[in-house]
Amino acid sequence: MLYHLTQWLENLGIEIPGAGLMNYLSFRAMAAAVISMLIAFFAGKRIIRLLQRHQIGETIRDLGLEGQMQKKGTPTMGGIIIIIALLGSALLVCRLDSIYTILLIITTLWCGAIGFADDYIKVFKKRKEGLSEKAKLILQFGLGLVIALCVCLSPDIHSDQLV
Repeated sequence: MLYHLTQWLENLGIEIPGAGLMNYLSFRAMAAAVISMLIAFFAGKRIIRLLQRHQIGETIRDLGLEGQMQKKGTPTMGGIIIIIALLGSALLVCRLDSIYTILLIITTLWCGAIGFADDYIKVFKKRKEGLSEKAKLILQFGLGLVIALCVCLSPDIHSDQLV
């Protein structure tokens, strides 16, 4: 959104010092990295506390392994922190009309949904194995097919950009 905001302000003739940096992919990549780390750091603590408060975590079987019981109480579904950080920074600094950004968002949400389904089955359905390997592979293959079709059929992706 910041990229599009700076472009819109530039088209209106409003000059903001340093706004031209948003035209550089390297600057936006560094900004996205810093923003995602900050989001993960600050939102992560709150999300972990929320998951612990609601006691959302895997049950640990005592197998007599050293340090195994230290994991007891560790919340599951921590991938939500990564998803929020990645999508938050991407939505802030990426070009939202880019096919690459759209594929990033689709891939992140799709893989996040697979992970959520796996954790949901483990925690709330009390099935320790979670989502079956076959189901995970089929869903990941489906994602690969969607991405391959987008890459092959999108007029925005040119073969000289893939190298």
